[in-house]
Amino acid sequence: MNVDVDVPRRPVRAERQARTAVALLFFTNGALFANLLPRYPEIKADLGIGNAAYGLSVAAFPAGAIAAGLAAGVLIRRFGSARVAVAGTLLTGAGILVAGLAGTVWLFAGALFLAGAMDAITDVAQNAHGLRVQRRYGRSIINSLHAIWSIGAVTGGSMAAGAIALGLSLGQHLAVSAVVFAVVACVALRFCLPGSDTEPDAEPDADAEDSAPRRAGPAGGRSTRTAYVLAALVLIATAGTLVEDAGNSWAALYLSGSLKASAALAASGYIALVGAQFAGRLIGDRLVDRFGQRAVARAGGLITGAGMGLALAVPTVSGTVLGFAAAGFGVATLVPAAMHEADELPGLKPGSGLTIVSWLMRLGFLLSPPVVGLVADATSLRLGLLVVPLAGLLVLLLAGVLRPRRR
Repeated sequence: MNVDVDVPRRPVRAERQARTAVALLFFTNGALFANLLPRYPEIKADLGIGNAAYGLSVAAFPAGAIAAGLAAGVLIRRFGSARVAVAGTLLTGAGILVAGLAGTVWLFAGALFLAGAMDAITDVAQNAHGLRVQRRYGRSIINSLHAIWSIGAVTGGSMAAGAIALGLSLGQHLAVSAVVFAVVACVALRFCLPGSDTEPDAEPDADAEDSAPRRAGPAGGRSTRTAYVLAALVLIATAGTLVEDAGNSWAALYLSGSLKASAALAASGYIALVGAQFAGRLIGDRLVDRFGQRAVARAGGLITGAGMGLALAVPTVSGTVLGFAAAGFGVATLVPAAMHEADELPGLKPGSGLTIVSWLMRLGFLLSPPVVGLVADATSLRLGLLVVPLAGLLVLLLAGVLRPRRR
């Protein structure tokens, strides 16, 4: 009796170095903007602007991301994903520094627009390079890279809190942040994978059996299939961001307003979601390698829908916190999975699928807060938060476009 045993190929030194390098780029990307966020109240006070002007100004960051996001694929094909990620990091840091030093609301908004544009390009480029490294590894590593981004965000916020406690000015603090992470990114570039992103990296033979059927069939049928899969991947990624935004924008408000929780306890909804999401990403690669992207996404959609659906059906403070935790854990691998599949789609130029998914995902992230707000105003925030279990249901319906477990 013949038994097939899938023995992982041991990565060589250059591949391990490239993984560390791209992890540093993810860490840096998470930390840069997080250094600015805790100092927003100080900037608002220094500029002497009201809530409306402040809200419009900070919206320049996602607006810049949407405006420039589609350029990422072209830049990656022209200059390479590693160089684009590092250049974007340097310009993101510069934009954040200028935003901190801005003396007028127009300069503040313009600097955030630049930082958002560069952040979007960096995001696509670092994911493209991370997926190149993953192909060389022959197993999933992209979820761990997103977990490292989360560590970077926590580090950046902690740096900002420390700078405030030490009495550092905005200029001093953000200049140190920009320089430190620029150096980290430039050092990381030395150890990224060489070569062009337009040429496929060599993959272990075990993947060949899986990838061949995806590229078979007539050109017309393949184009239709690619368009359908790309649309489904956008919806899967957007479902992940909708759930994440529910924690960012509405968890504390729902717990404190609708459920009458204390301010300290209300904050635990967001903490539970992001903490569970981080844990899910730490173990996500092992789950994907063991069960496949499709099964993991379906299980995540079920956990999200059932967990948050039950919390909304029987509203209690403890149950809602657990519901947000279930939602965060359930969607942990969705965005990395959608990016991975988009980057592998046949019939598209290198980087194009990844760019499209990332761009439309950000558009969904921008539009979701007002949609939930409109539903909440018309009915209640409890009904508005039904977007979370509905996102889980959407993933259950669309997860078939993701890859099954590799034989």
